Amino acid sequence: MATQVDIFVPLSAVTQAAGEAVHEDPDAALWALALLEASRRSGIARPLGARLLRKSLDARKGFPLGYRLQVEVFPPGSTLPESCARLNVDAGPGVQAIPFLQGGMQRLEAPLPLAQKKRVVVIGSGPAGTFCAQRLCQAGADVILLEQGQPVQPRRHDLALLTRGTLAPDSNYCFGEGGAGTFSDGKLYTRSKDKAAIGETLWTLCEHGADPRISVESRPHIGSNRLPKILLAMRADLTARGVVYHFGAKVVELVRSPSGTLLGVRCESGLEVLADAVVLAVGHSARSIYELMIHHEILVERKPFAVGARVEHPQPLIDRIQYGAAALHPALPAAFYQVATTVAERGVYSFCMCPGGWVVPSATEAGGLCVNGMSLKRRDSPLANSALVVSVEDRDVQRFERFAGDPLAGMLFQRAIEQVAFVAGGGQFRAPAQLLSDFVAHKRSESVLPSTYRPGIVPSDLGSILPPFVAESLRQAVGKFQRTMPGFLSAQAQLIGVETRTSSPLRIVRGEDRQSPSLAGLFPVGEGAGYAGGIVSAAIDGLRSADAVLAYLRG
Repeated sequence: MATQVDIFVPLSAVTQAAGEAVHEDPDAALWALALLEASRRSGIARPLGARLLRKSLDARKGFPLGYRLQVEVFPPGSTLPESCARLNVDAGPGVQAIPFLQGGMQRLEAPLPLAQKKRVVVIGSGPAGTFCAQRLCQAGADVILLEQGQPVQPRRHDLALLTRGTLAPDSNYCFGEGGAGTFSDGKLYTRSKDKAAIGETLWTLCEHGADPRISVESRPHIGSNRLPKILLAMRADLTARGVVYHFGAKVVELVRSPSGTLLGVRCESGLEVLADAVVLAVGHSARSIYELMIHHEILVERKPFAVGARVEHPQPLIDRIQYGAAALHPALPAAFYQVATTVAERGVYSFCMCPGGWVVPSATEAGGLCVNGMSLKRRDSPLANSALVVSVEDRDVQRFERFAGDPLAGMLFQRAIEQVAFVAGGGQFRAPAQLLSDFVAHKRSESVLPSTYRPGIVPSDLGSILPPFVAESLRQAVGKFQRTMPGFLSAQAQLIGVETRTSSPLRIVRGEDRQSPSLAGLFPVGEGAGYAGGIVSAAIDGLRSADAVLAYLRG
């Protein structure tokens, strides 16, 4: 019977074991040390093999810097698991070579096939819509997937135009194949405890080209340079299974019978698709869908969200803060940070931190500006960025008379900030920026630092762009972050604004059966509906909602 052991491998031991090779393949030495220590800790002197289940970098202050690993050791006579990636291990002379595998993901059981052919329209090709479509077609459903944006390759062209100041409202960093996650860092960590659905998600990504290490890393990411190829592979797979894609298909109407029964959807192009169920898997920026829900009297409710700005630091500065004297070690990745505090009973925190990343324009409307972050798999940009945001409650929005009582108040609040930021940037999606020290001192910046934001930045006063309660909360929080991360409030740090699309500002209400109580057969799913936050949680919601759709179709 296999034995699981938790071990710690100091970075210093990896350096000593790897020698000069630490610059080329530090993981090879780590795996060899892990294998030897796991064998010793398990008491299995000559294991048949071993499997890495979990890997995390422990860089806590006051603790030795190194790796915490969970390893499963298989004694002679046992059976090694199948379909696991094999790690490159050379334990050294005189040590018997044994298989060292990685990954221990659970998977969902395949859904039962439908007795009769049923058609489902899935609106949105992000992780919620894609994984929902995958599970539906596994059960034999006829799936039509509608995406208002463009496929990956044409979408790249539209992103290039956006960096030069020209926006395609339906094809940008938020809209298009794969949703907002396609050209992002590809972060895959989640707070969900649904191990089977997490395993199904990660397994599927690996099957279509993701690095198998995502199955064991504590903070896995894919990288924006790799996500497009994975999406293309997933689309090819789903198309082969019968899923029909329509791009440039913006849904503008729910088709209903005279009695109000849901019959399907109609697109702006005139395309009408009738179906037995409709899955609403749009992203958190699908404002036209929110307006459509109000038009059809679909029950929605306002929910908390957050707004703020992106902060950029030199990545070497963040490395020194987090790693200390070991900052230049070649085995260490670009350092990550996560900060959070409370100011006047209001949460202020970092969000979507991108080590070695880029700040990008995430606007979807003419005359409005907002930003986001992304990074490549290598995370090799000279600058790190993260959103610094302040929680916004419904009471905050309702204080503004023009938004009070409107079910779309949060969306209107976001839009108003974005319009002010667009004007402050001078147009063409240039962004207002301010030295972090000037922002804290209530001082407009007269010059700015180099930035990864390609449309360009202009000196500004973000304190006059953000709502006063947001700006003041950020100022107080930055002082606290400086105490926990000395160097955070650096002359080399600057804010770029504004960050408004952290999550959906409303929730499209659903019942325990995951249907809208206002309209049978309508299934709000994922981040845009207010039930997820990030790639994995959206995919999980899509998978589980597919089961609810299948139950509905079975009657």
